[in-house]
Amino acid sequence: MQDPNEDTEWNDILRKKGILPSKEKLEEQRQAEEEREQQILQQQSIVKTYEDMTLEELEDNEDEFNEEDEHAIEMYRQQRIAEWKASQLTKKFGELLEISGQDYVQEITKASKDIWVILHLYKQGIPLCALINQHLNGLAKKFPEVKFVKAISTTCIPNYPDRNLPTIFVYLEGDIKAQFIGPLVFGGMNLTRDELEWKISESGAIKTDLEENPRKQIQDQLMTSIKCSVPTRREESDPEDD
Repeated sequence: MQDPNEDTEWNDILRKKGILPSKEKLEEQRQAEEEREQQILQQQSIVKTYEDMTLEELEDNEDEFNEEDEHAIEMYRQQRIAEWKASQLTKKFGELLEISGQDYVQEITKASKDIWVILHLYKQGIPLCALINQHLNGLAKKFPEVKFVKAISTTCIPNYPDRNLPTIFVYLEGDIKAQFIGPLVFGGMNLTRDELEWKISESGAIKTDLEENPRKQIQDQLMTSIKCSVPTRREESDPEDD
């Protein structure tokens, strides 16, 4: 196929007939295309530069950008600030905090005015308390927007009976929204993290991704096992028994 840009007698005829653009127009189109490519490359280079920068680096180097880039850079700056604020809100805690009785008002009552607070009262030497602390540490990482706290029971409530341990209080707006007291409530040492997550989620403090109560599955299996172990009733009595 013949190149329409070539200087041939046939192309000259086509140009005179207006079928092909003149050489001058072709040159103008070529120059315009090169300018557009240069602008695209320049914009890509600038975008790459400020997208790789932190907010502090943007401020330090803003004099190097021309006026055409100021609007785009400002929009990008605002986007980065919004992303940073959102990350700070969603990653507020992320760990199981240890407090004393002196910290109770500040860390629990006042803190729960705008966030959910999960408080575990425990004592060392009680295996179920240690297990729940382990589970809560994992849940704190999974739900960093919720404040998970543990405290030795008698430092918060003097003479708090050991028979009530472990105890979990769920706070919001300074009020207790749910409470789980004593080993029977938690089901003993067979308690799994999913079961504890479901139990806390029923208070509204966390939004679990579990589809159903894990404890229900165990209960259903237990009931099935019991039913299978019960002998079936004979429809007719054995003649020999008569």
